[in-house]
Amino acid sequence: MSQTARSTIKKINGQQCVDADDLLAVEEPLEIRLTYYSGKVLQQKSVSVTMRTPGNDEELAIGFLYTEGIISSISDVTNVAYCKPDNKNIICVTLVDIPGKEFVIPERNFYTTSSCGVCGKASIEAVKTVCSIEETFDWIRIPASMIYELPGKLRSTQDVFEHTGGLHACALFDTKGNLLLSREDVGRHNAVDKLIGTALRAGMVPLRDHILLLSGRISFELVQKAVMAGIKIVAAVGAPSSLAAEMAEEQGMTLIGFLRGERFNIYSGAERILM
Repeated sequence: MSQTARSTIKKINGQQCVDADDLLAVEEPLEIRLTYYSGKVLQQKSVSVTMRTPGNDEELAIGFLYTEGIISSISDVTNVAYCKPDNKNIICVTLVDIPGKEFVIPERNFYTTSSCGVCGKASIEAVKTVCSIEETFDWIRIPASMIYELPGKLRSTQDVFEHTGGLHACALFDTKGNLLLSREDVGRHNAVDKLIGTALRAGMVPLRDHILLLSGRISFELVQKAVMAGIKIVAAVGAPSSLAAEMAEEQGMTLIGFLRGERFNIYSGAERILM
C-alpha cells in the first residue's frame, strides 16, 4: 500500500486560481488481532483499530502491544502477519503458548484516531500502564549543543513529509547524537509505536541510553510509551501537556520542549543536560 495519494486541487494565490496536482498522506485503518491460548482453548480477539499511514505495520502492532503492556518482550510473539494476504488492513499477532503463562487481554477494543492515542479510555488510571523495565540509576549527560542538532537530522529522513507536509515523525538517537531509527505516520502515537516495535524486534529494548525526538507536541501517551521502553530523554519541537510533564517528573525522565534552533525548554530532569 502506498503512503501517498494524488489529488487534484485548486491553488489560490491572491486573485489567482489554478488547477494543480498534490500529494496527500494516506490514512487507512489497521485492525490488530491477537491469537492466543486461554487455558487449552485457542482464541482470536480484535484488540485495536488504529488510523495509520501504511508501512511498518508489523512493528506498529508489536510496538502497540508492548507499550500497552499486553506483551512484555518480543519472545511473547511467535508470529505476526496480515491475516489475509490480500487485505493489508488487518494484522494478526500470535502469542506464545507456554503452560502457566497468561496474558492480560483487554476486554474492550482500543479505537485510536490519528490525533489521539488514548481517546475513549475511561480515566487516567486506565492509561498508566505498568512498566516491566527495572529502574536503574543512569549517568547520561548530554551537551545542549548536541540537542540543537537533532531536529535537522530527523527532518533529513522525513521523505513522505517532504512531499505531503502531513505526517508526524519521531527518531531514536544514541547519546552521541547519531540517528539510529526514524519513523513517520499520520498519527504521532503510531510513529512512536512503529519506532519502539522496530527496536523491540532488534533486541534494543530497554532504550536507557537513547534519546527520543518528536516532531510535534508531547502528549501524555507519548511519555507513557517512552517510559515503557525505558527511554530517559524525550525532546520535541512542540510543547508538552501538563500531564506529560507531570508523568516525566514522576518517572525521572528528562523532558525537553520547544526545541527550535539553539533554544529549548527543560521541564524535568535538567541534570542530564550540560550547558
